[in-house]
Amino acid sequence: MLPAGSSILVGLSGGVDSVVLLHLLHGFSSRFSWNIKALHVHHGISPNADDWALFCADLCARLGIAFAVKRVDISSFHAHGVEAAARKSRYAAYAEEPCDFVALAHHRDDQAETLILQLLRGAGVKGASAMPLVFDADARQKVVRPLLHCTRDEILAYAHQHSLQWIEDESNADVNYPRNFLRHRVFPLLAQKFPRYRETLSRSAGHFAEAGSLLDDLAELDGVHAMSNGALSISALQKLSHARAKNLLRYFLHVKKAPMPQAVQIEEMLRQILLAREDADVRIEFGGWQVRRFQGEVHALQKYPELDGGIRLPWQGEPQLFWPATGRTISFSQSTGSGVSLEKLQRQPVTLRLRRGGEVLRPAPGSAARSLKNLFQERGIPPWQRERLPLLYCGEDLVSVIGVANAAEYQCRQGERGLVPEMAV
Repeated sequence: MLPAGSSILVGLSGGVDSVVLLHLLHGFSSRFSWNIKALHVHHGISPNADDWALFCADLCARLGIAFAVKRVDISSFHAHGVEAAARKSRYAAYAEEPCDFVALAHHRDDQAETLILQLLRGAGVKGASAMPLVFDADARQKVVRPLLHCTRDEILAYAHQHSLQWIEDESNADVNYPRNFLRHRVFPLLAQKFPRYRETLSRSAGHFAEAGSLLDDLAELDGVHAMSNGALSISALQKLSHARAKNLLRYFLHVKKAPMPQAVQIEEMLRQILLAREDADVRIEFGGWQVRRFQGEVHALQKYPELDGGIRLPWQGEPQLFWPATGRTISFSQSTGSGVSLEKLQRQPVTLRLRRGGEVLRPAPGSAARSLKNLFQERGIPPWQRERLPLLYCGEDLVSVIGVANAAEYQCRQGERGLVPEMAV
């Protein structure tokens, strides 16, 4: 899993699991030429949090391992609960670090706890597959769990054998946390009757993961003709059974990198998508995202930032400008014989503005001037984009609706130098 020469970031809490993982990887690092660094995420939840960071720093100094502390604010994740908020903040911190692998110290007991918790929450096949051994965090970074087949007892035995020291998080004894309740109350009872429960639950998680992979394969087959240009065909959904339609909708959201909605939200999404009137403005919001219906297709997009109608950005020759209304970048490239005439743009200051209403534009020489509303309808611009598209002005002349049309009066002639503004995908 960890090729020679890899850069590995170890998530180091200071507990026995992560200390053992660090000790193991450090012991093999010279053989495999690994570049190891440890990161301690300081949540600030415990009154002992500063001491834990100092312990981790001292441990890494003694081993000669590069070390960093990342202080995080979990308040933005509080709606998910303290445990989930801390977990989300840790993964966000890991994602900011340049490395090939993030190594985490989850083990077989953690896997059993995760599976039971997911089942108690009513998770589907994906949720019940629990934690994978390795997965792609993004295009440049993988998360790996080298101890996932080890038990907590085996890890403790290793720590004692090598006289390792570690810290104890006092919250681990608090059975008000669901995971601790399982660990201290439920699993000891379970072990009396089913001593191999960790192994069997881990095996079940593997079965769920395999089933989840097959569901993805089915959704990929169903999506071959149903998904195109970042949208999902409603007519294709309507031809599928209810279960397959839900599966394809989940897969579509996964491909768009949207957070996965709860089962009741998926049901409601599918109901509105399939049953709403053709001209209905369907909008389902979840987790900072929206699912919208437009011209027979489903679109999933992140919620836009709050709109400041007074945006007025000067363009002074920059190759790029950030457009806050959509949170995307506008690029400005030059060409010959296409785009907007650079010569004419030099007559007045050039600015980027939002639509205010009543604007008209003649999209081609000899054509009639069109209202932007009509132009948007003709070009199939979704309603949620129309009020946020950047309009390029020269003085008070509307020159271009970027990505839609350029005013005929400002279009380049053959052989003339032109400016081509485009919105980044």
